[in-house]
Amino acid sequence: MNIYVSNLNFSTSSESLQELFSGFGEVTSAKIITDRETGRSRGFGFVEMTDDTEGQNAITELNETDFEGKTIGVNIARPKTERSSGGYNSSRGGNGGGGYNRNRY
Repeated sequence: MNIYVSNLNFSTSSESLQELFSGFGEVTSAKIITDRETGRSRGFGFVEMTDDTEGQNAITELNETDFEGKTIGVNIARPKTERSSGGYNSSRGGNGGGGYNRNRY
C-alpha cells in the first residue's frame, strides 16, 4: 500500500518517517519529497507498506496527529497523473521551429 503523508515538518527525515510507520507493520520504503533545485523538503512524502491492513491501520491512527511539531495528514496515495509539459507548442505537435523565410534563398 502506498501512503501519502502531508504537512510534514521541513526537518523530518525519511528515516524518522519510516520509524513512525514501522510501529504499524513492515515498511518497504519511506521517502520525503524534496525540491529539485534546493534539496529542501517540500513538506510531504510517501510511505510504502507491504500489508494493506497494516497500512490502513496506520492511516487511521496517524491521520491528523502531531508528528515532530506538525499535525500531519495521512491518506492512501492516489496514482500519479500525467502532466502536460506546458511548454511552447506542447499541444500542437509539430516541430515548433521558427522557419522564418526558410525557403527564401
